[in-house]
Amino acid sequence: MAQIEIRNLHKAFKTDAVLKGLSLSVDKGEIVTLFGPSGTGKTVLLRLLAGIYPPDAGSIGLRGRDAAGSPPDKRGIGMAFQNFALFPHMTARDNIASALTARKMDGAEIDRKVDAVAQLLKIRHVLGHSPRELSNGQKQRTALARALVADPDILLLDDPLRNVDAKLRYEMRLELPALLKRAGSTVVYVTQDFKEAMALGDRVAVLLDGQIAQCDTPARIYAEPVNVGVARLFGDPTLNLIEVAPQLVDGAVEIRLGGTTLNLSAGYAAATGGNYLLGLRPEALRMVDGPAPGAIAVELVAVTPLNEKSVLLFTTPGGEELLASEPGDRDEPRRTGPAHVALDLDAVLLFERESGRRFIPAENGEVAHERIAITSRR
Repeated sequence: MAQIEIRNLHKAFKTDAVLKGLSLSVDKGEIVTLFGPSGTGKTVLLRLLAGIYPPDAGSIGLRGRDAAGSPPDKRGIGMAFQNFALFPHMTARDNIASALTARKMDGAEIDRKVDAVAQLLKIRHVLGHSPRELSNGQKQRTALARALVADPDILLLDDPLRNVDAKLRYEMRLELPALLKRAGSTVVYVTQDFKEAMALGDRVAVLLDGQIAQCDTPARIYAEPVNVGVARLFGDPTLNLIEVAPQLVDGAVEIRLGGTTLNLSAGYAAATGGNYLLGLRPEALRMVDGPAPGAIAVELVAVTPLNEKSVLLFTTPGGEELLASEPGDRDEPRRTGPAHVALDLDAVLLFERESGRRFIPAENGEVAHERIAITSRR
């Protein structure tokens, strides 16, 4: 049984429809990262789950029961929102301990649990400070600690690492999932950072246009996005998109790119005669010394070193721009000018130009009859 079950949820503010029939299931003990651009309704969804907002339509089930009419304090949910909501008259320690104090837990046990979570979040040195003496990052970690310390079985986290410095943010991406798993909490974690979404989530739920566009494992979201909108949200540098029109020539599926004919697998035979967008991740392109199968002639326009990798910008004879990435450990820097780029044609993504949906290549050359499911469960 799902710990959280959202069905056909609608929410509007005046004439602005934010959520439009959203559905999502989260299993017990699962971490689902809710990811999408700013303004798509991620925080609204959390507030609906918490009981702060009532839904206009649809249902929310918590632990197998309908949550309709249940106030926030009766839902048994731990929450950490962007606005901190710390008690100004309490120290950081007392803020963190407030939920445990309300349960009348033994004082020594409260101190043990507060110290443990403060150690993890690296705020032990400010436990005696009031909120006005804390930086924004320390306030955010204090709010997160307050949500974690009570070991709630359902936990809602609204971008809790947004104001944390880069080093600690990286460390928390590694440590926080283990902490949440030990607690056994069912977690909905909001973030606008695709790397964070992929690092923390058992599954990633992508929120677009008021609905969950796709919910799947991080690996499948990246490799098999349901549409071009989802695909463009993941990856740095971003996805290359080139207009193509596959043709069937002597039994082979051909596309033209940069004045060069390239062959796609036979699984794309059903796409011939249509207009598509060819999606190539930057890591699917690599420079080669000269003409080769699956390679096109290009002009290397710019090289941007980014420490662990370099981003290469190419233009084709037809004027298309292509981005590639490669490890940044070369002994000598790349020189701009004429070059050749080989494409990993097994890693291509093909999207219908009008609808944006990903074309699913058939296996063994047979026509595919199914598209990716826009699913809210595994």
